[in-house]
Order: sequence, then structure tokens, then C-alpha cells
Amino acid sequence: MDIQNHILGDVYFTTDTVVDWVDIFTRPRYKHIIIDSLTYCQKEKGLIIYAWVLMSNHLHAIVGSTGSYNVSEIWRDFKKFTSKEILKTLITDTQESRRDWMLNRFEYAGKNDKRIKYYKFWQDGNDAQEIFLNDFFEQKLNYIHQNPVKAEIVNRAEDYRYSSAIDYAGGKGLLDVLVV
Repeated sequence: MDIQNHILGDVYFTTDTVVDWVDIFTRPRYKHIIIDSLTYCQKEKGLIIYAWVLMSNHLHAIVGSTGSYNVSEIWRDFKKFTSKEILKTLITDTQESRRDWMLNRFEYAGKNDKRIKYYKFWQDGNDAQEIFLNDFFEQKLNYIHQNPVKAEIVNRAEDYRYSSAIDYAGGKGLLDVLVV
């Protein structure tokens, strides 16, 4: 299949990682901040999601955009918002057993960055790679969907809840995905 006939505009493979690879996305409340923010970006900013997976400490996605916002602007706002929301939730979450340890890691990372006032959540950059070729798209799509399988979280990619693999298997996942 020629993906270029199914893709709208520029498309990027992106990876975003929590500082120090802190495993914060083991709790649903933090995962849903990511899901809700991606949904907002889709509805309000024109984000197109072709594929995604949220692992315990990082997010991979193949994304594009329509409308007046480009992917870089959307992703910048997404990271800024999710960072603030996750940290606000973590600070007030007295049930989180690792709260003090995680806040310490995020505070330490923030102290080493002059642009950060208190806490730093995401590592700098997002390792966005523009996708031009069908083979590269297919490689990244497979990589995204096989992440939870390789991490031995699930046996089949489509069984992982926080991924678009179910959409590519004919089901419906947590986010609207443009299957190509």
C-alpha cells in the first residue's frame, strides 16, 4: 500500500521520555492525563494520530496535523500541559507510594535546567523524525505496536490498552486513529 495516498500533510515519528526514565505511567491516573491531552489536541488543534503507544516512561507516536497548527507547535503545547498536569496531580496525590522519590527526581532535573522553575518532567526534545518513505512508516508502526510485546507486558500487540495496535487489528482503541 502507498501510505502517501492516505496521509495528510507532513508526518512524524516522535518519542518523548520522562526524565530519568521514571516509570510514572504505571498508574492509570497519569496515563489518562496523556490520553485526555492527546484527545484535546486532536479536537482543538488538528492533531492526526496514525499510531501511538504509551509505555511506563515514554510515548511513541506517528502524528501529523491539519489546520493552523503544525506538529511542532502542537507537541510543544502537549508536553507543556501534560508536564504541569502530571506534576500537579503527583504533588497532591498522597496515595502515590513513590511520590517523594519521583518529585525528587523531577526537582533535581529542574535544578539543572535554567529554564525550569521547580520540576522538569519530560526530557528535552522529542526526537521527531519526518516520515517520507512507506518502508520507514511501516518500520515505525511495527516498532510502536511491538513495544509492549517486547517488554513482555502482553503477548499480542492488540491486547495492550494504551496503544493503537487494536485499531490496526480492526477494533477501537482509546484514541481516534487514522489507520493507513
